[in-house]
Order: sequence, then C-alpha cells, then structure tokens
Amino acid sequence: MFEKDTLKALEAMDRAHLIAFAPYVWEASKLLIEKDILPQIDKSGTKGISMNELRPNTPMSEYALRVLLEAGLGIGLVYRKEDKYFLAKTGYFILKNEMTRVNYEFMRDVCEPGADTMEDCLRDGKPYGLKTLGDWSTLYEGLSVMPEPAKTSWLNFDHFYSDNTFETALKIVFESGPKKILDIGGNTGKWSLQALQYNPEVHMGIVDLPGQLAMAEKNIDAAGFKGRVSYYNHNVLDNSLKLPEGYDIIWMSQFLDCFADAEIVSILKKCHAVATADTKIFINETFWDRQKFETSAFALQMTSLYFTTMANGNSQMYDSAVFYKLIDEAGFKIIKEYDNIGLSHTILEIQKK
Repeated sequence: MFEKDTLKALEAMDRAHLIAFAPYVWEASKLLIEKDILPQIDKSGTKGISMNELRPNTPMSEYALRVLLEAGLGIGLVYRKEDKYFLAKTGYFILKNEMTRVNYEFMRDVCEPGADTMEDCLRDGKPYGLKTLGDWSTLYEGLSVMPEPAKTSWLNFDHFYSDNTFETALKIVFESGPKKILDIGGNTGKWSLQALQYNPEVHMGIVDLPGQLAMAEKNIDAAGFKGRVSYYNHNVLDNSLKLPEGYDIIWMSQFLDCFADAEIVSILKKCHAVATADTKIFINETFWDRQKFETSAFALQMTSLYFTTMANGNSQMYDSAVFYKLIDEAGFKIIKEYDNIGLSHTILEIQKK
C-alpha cells in the first residue's frame, strides 16, 4: 500500500495543512472532547445544537466556545447548518469507536507529554520522554508503579489489541496438545490466564520482571489457578541468565517488538538454547506491512515513535521483512504464518533449523 503516491493534489494539500497545524488540531480536539462539547453535540442527534444552547453546560466564555467550535469545523469533527452544530463522521469515530478511544487515551496520557523529546531520543537511542512519567531506564521497569491515568491507558492499549487475538491463538497453540507452556513477557498474566481456562491440564510458566510478575500472580491467584503457574523473575537482556527448560511451547505475544534488532536476536538465541527439536515457539506480533488497511499500518508506524520516546528508545513495530531476518539470524526457521489474527496480528510458528 506504500508503493506509490495515491493522493490527489488537493487531498495532499489538505493533509499537509493538517500536519502544519497539528499541535492545535490535537489541543482543540482534546478540549472539544474533554469539556463535554462533542458529547453534547452528539446527544443532540439530528436536531443539532446551537452555541447558545451549548453555553449553559460549558464552563467557557462565548469567545472560547466559538473558536473551538470553528476549529472543530475545520478539523472535521462537526458540521454546521445555519446556527446548529452536528457531529460529523470523524467526531463520531473519535467519541464512539473503541479502537480510536483507546489510541487517543494512550497518546494523551502516555505519549504526548514526552513527544517533544523525539529528536534527542532518535539521536541517542534513549527514551527521554519517559521522564514525564517516572525515573526509570525503560518504561517496563516502572509499569507496575506507573502513575495514573497513564498506567490504565497503557494497559488498556496493550490489552485491547492482544485480547482480540486470544480466541484464535488458543486454538493454534493447543492444537498439538501441550502440557507445559512458557509465556515470556507475561505482563499482567492475561494470556496465561486464558490458557489456564482453556485447558484444565496445562501448566504455565511466566517470565517477566518482578513488578509484572506480582501483577500476574495476583490476577491468576484471584481467578483460582494458584499452583498451576511457575513464575520466573528474569531480565531477558541479561545473558548470564538462562531461560527455564522443559516447556513444550514458548509463547511471546507483543513482546519482541519491545526490543532493538540485536536484542531480539539475543532473546531468540536464549530460546534456542533451551528448545529441543520438538519445541514449538509462537510469536504474536503486529507488522505494519502485513495490514489490510492503511489506517492500521499508520497506527503501528506512529506507535513505533512511542517506543522511541517513551518505552526504551530503540524498538518499534516492525516491518516483517526486517523481523524475519532476525529470526533467521537467531537460528530458527518459520514453519507456519497466520495473518489477520484479531485486529492486526500475525502469529509465527518457528522451530530450530
């Protein structure tokens, strides 16, 4: 979808102006949402609502409301007939579409405060924007104690995309009848919990940092599965540490994109060291070049900049061609590929060469 320029000249001009005024587009849109202006317009339905009707329930001057509504016209969030404002399609999607809402809140609460550090982050490979949330080297170190509302918005963003893969992924992973599954990067334990519920016999192992393991154990114990999970406090970037052995399947979901190219190879080599010829390894990832829609690819390309500024400074949502070379370099071959899983994922099954 990115092999040629498909925009007409006027469309390109519109997009160029949207970029030029992007800081004001963002701030005005945020205020229209959070000052209850768009929601009020939405509730007015096909009758519409005038500025005078909006004012009693909007804590703003006539001037402030007027310039925001007129900005909303240009942005495309609302349209106007005579003196009445109506919710436009773009306004509908930013208010009502769950994916858009999750992305918006993630940008607002996690990414936007540190966005202006991007040039320095790109230069040094460090997530300088993270300082707006806490004093950690990477976001993952502080995830369990991240301040609100950033923590909730981050988890909602992460889970919204991963959760949509679970139903299909469980069928794929359990097709071979595994007894033991190792979940590397288990986070809050959502995937492991799904696997425990799916199969009453399976034993799960979760590898992660201490804060994430504590969250996972709390959630799994509360669900009544205490005793069916082994927890491994393990920094995957520490090459002096060895992954646990004896698992039929190694599962990594939305995990390897959290690392730089060389780090991915290193992690996969650690998997290689504990895998047998029969061990199945599944990687669940979102590749921007494997998307059905341009908007999906765009969202992933922008999410790469979150990794740049906030997460660790050196990872991204990968082009599959780049990622596949890393798999090969680590000594694995791709056995099967499952595209269009959930909203945007590809599941890869890999084995030792």
